[in-house]
Amino acid sequence: MDSSKTPSSDPEDSELGVEGGRKRATINDIARLAGVSKKTVSRVINQSPFVRDETRERIEAVIAEWGYAPDPQARGLAFRRSFLIGMVYDNPNPQYVVNMQLGLLDGLRGSGFELVVHPCNRASPTFLNDIRAFVERQKLFGVVLPPSVSEDESVARLLSEIGCAYIRIASVELDKPEHMIVGRDRLGGEVMGQHLVDLGHTRIGFVTGLPNFRSSHERLGGFEDALRKAGLALDPDYVAQGAYTFESGVAAGEALLARTPRPTAIFCANDEMAAGALQAARRAGLNVPEDVTIVGFDDFQIAQSVWPPLTTIHIPTREVGRLAAEKLIGKETRDARDPAPTAPYLVLRESSAPPPKS
Repeated sequence: MDSSKTPSSDPEDSELGVEGGRKRATINDIARLAGVSKKTVSRVINQSPFVRDETRERIEAVIAEWGYAPDPQARGLAFRRSFLIGMVYDNPNPQYVVNMQLGLLDGLRGSGFELVVHPCNRASPTFLNDIRAFVERQKLFGVVLPPSVSEDESVARLLSEIGCAYIRIASVELDKPEHMIVGRDRLGGEVMGQHLVDLGHTRIGFVTGLPNFRSSHERLGGFEDALRKAGLALDPDYVAQGAYTFESGVAAGEALLARTPRPTAIFCANDEMAAGALQAARRAGLNVPEDVTIVGFDDFQIAQSVWPPLTTIHIPTREVGRLAAEKLIGKETRDARDPAPTAPYLVLRESSAPPPKS
């Protein structure tokens, strides 16, 4: 029998076994049978983009023929890390967390990596120690940091110190490009501001997000940019503090609708708060959008679950999560300079209309 066509009997190959009457192939066997190096086989197994298609197909054919499956424990020892990706988050919006997780799982699918999540509290005195313990206990390959944890420089410094790869997701560039997925919240705020101006609104209320979230400031800043271009300005009396929650949207909506004169439109910095503002309008006996326009930001599921459905800015949270995971494990397939996958856009629904006639 041709030895080049059979698995090795080298006693140093720790993965040797017997399945179906023949020895189980090792990564060394796959490399020899495919005529490549062990490192190239490893790259194909880990779905590295740095392998030519012809070589990848040849290796995958040999893997399929011999039913080779890498031993997870052996892989972990070789890399001195587990094949786990961590998501560390402190975010009050559960739908954001779910969408981000789904995106990360999309990016990890087929790679052999798994996702573990770590909710945290940035205000806790043990915040950094808890993250360190999480990373070291799980022997994480890397970590994805959504807002607002991504905006904390102490977290990035900690991960660098302990040698853990990381990707930060934020609305502005906070780190070297290899560590960033940058959203475009300011542009989204400007797009919504332009929509309200185009409808004819000039007296517009704004409900902000949490002050320690950069997205809150960027969305407000973009809205003010749109007003400025139209020769308008945001009256500070028509700005209400929110917390990215439904309850805070109700309270902020009630406060703005009690102003004299009443705003003809309210722009909320996320959909949860916009849903709360709709509740406030109903309590005040107002119809949306006939009496007041209410719009949101994010385009999460709640935007289509309320009545009337919300006009909002779509932020591709799931797609951003996918891109972050792929970047972290070296599986990127797009040009990193292309902003299109993270670009926000306006979604028109029934909650916006021209202001009521006096």
